[in-house]
Amino acid sequence: MRIFIIRLILKFFSLGSLSFAHGTGTILGKLLYKLPNSLKDTVSANINYCFPELSHTQKQKLIHANLIETAKNVTEAGPLWFWPMEKLTPYISEGHGYDDLKIALGRGKGAIIVAPHLGAWEIVGLHCATLYPMTSLYRPPKLKALNNVVKKGREKSTAQLVPTDNRGIRALFTALRRNELIGILPDQDPGKNNGIFSPFFGHQANTMTLVSKLAIKTQAPVFYCFAERRRHGQGYKMHYYKAEFAINDAPLNQSVALMNKEVEKLILQKPSQYQWSYKRFKTRPDNEPAMY
Repeated sequence: MRIFIIRLILKFFSLGSLSFAHGTGTILGKLLYKLPNSLKDTVSANINYCFPELSHTQKQKLIHANLIETAKNVTEAGPLWFWPMEKLTPYISEGHGYDDLKIALGRGKGAIIVAPHLGAWEIVGLHCATLYPMTSLYRPPKLKALNNVVKKGREKSTAQLVPTDNRGIRALFTALRRNELIGILPDQDPGKNNGIFSPFFGHQANTMTLVSKLAIKTQAPVFYCFAERRRHGQGYKMHYYKAEFAINDAPLNQSVALMNKEVEKLILQKPSQYQWSYKRFKTRPDNEPAMY
């Protein structure tokens, strides 16, 4: 029953306009800010932890704005997953750095698209796959019954999704050898005994090493990418930022630290659009208290 209702809600939002989806998200986000809930608790904990320099008023303003953007992530999922690409594409415009990506692909080593949970991250894979062949890591949702909906929605633009296991990693190497794009979300906690602790907003965060290992081994260029959510349902603007070559050349620990630093820079462009609702600091260094 729960899955049926979720699918019905997604389908409902796909029948309306993007401005309707975002407008409804704004209303829901305002309610999330006013009412006690675990989502608000996590957002508040992360923002207080990562922005100690902000005043109480500034933090509350950011929390309020972020809950609105978080709700938009949900309400826009219907259009993003159910609309055909022909309907979705006019809402996507190229912003910073696309020409740099085209130049990099001309060198024959493919490119690694690093897309943190910033803005409308679902758009990144969908749009990039309309431009070039793209292979992305895919972790099925916790609600397994939604797997078909999510997978079908993400693959509609010819993107190839591969599992987060050895077979999937081999597929990423193969795609780079074919001078194609690969996509990775870099800011998920890989779990205890996986990843390494690296600075993120001034704190040690358990961080995946896969991006750095791929960059070091293949020497493929790395691009940090996000789809900025524009106001009033106007659509999305794509931004690409080429990483410094040091990420391909530094020792692993330094390369991972460079990645986190660049992800920070992206987030600081649109901090209200980052997924602060994710428990990024769930895995803690030894002897440090639980965050959530």
